[in-house]
Amino acid sequence: MTAEPAPQLDGITVPVPPPDGFTVDDLLTLPDLPPHTELIDGSLVFVSPQRNFHADVIDLLVSGLRATAPRGRLRVKREMTVVLNRRNGPEPDISIVKADAVVGPDQSRYQAADVVLAVEVVSPDSEERDRDTKPRKYAAAGIPHFWLVERAGEGMHPVVRVYELDPVAKGYTLRGNFHGRLTLDEPFDIDIDLTAVDDL
Repeated sequence: MTAEPAPQLDGITVPVPPPDGFTVDDLLTLPDLPPHTELIDGSLVFVSPQRNFHADVIDLLVSGLRATAPRGRLRVKREMTVVLNRRNGPEPDISIVKADAVVGPDQSRYQAADVVLAVEVVSPDSEERDRDTKPRKYAAAGIPHFWLVERAGEGMHPVVRVYELDPVAKGYTLRGNFHGRLTLDEPFDIDIDLTAVDDL
């Protein structure tokens, strides 16, 4: 019996999953995966091209967080794999990680235990994953802070929904919705003018 050839999409070979699904090791070693491929419940998830809103809001938040993150204690990273367990390796749009978890320029992943904040900027193709699947998994992995960022109406202005982990319930509770300005004291002092996205 011969193996079935891998399916193709527009000339791209799509990996055939093993019977028990892919693992994080597969995610990090399979050749020619599209950029920003994620692993959710043993399945590879390919993302669509970014839109201006998504890219600009990530830039704004990364810049604001890096300006205020405690030096030597925390680092701000964008679009890096976070290993939750062997079958889940999502890629938050932004992660704040413990500084000692950053080990070198070739690093391609962080462990959930090293992540202090995960941020997801909602895209049309990822609404359910960003609003439901990923927050549940981040909470179950013990990531203490989660932000969900969405568009306010048709314009470019973001709404940042800030959540904190309830360790007893193993889920997130809403701490607040922020529109014009994001001011927080956890996980550190943060002050970001969200309307500055207009200038990007």
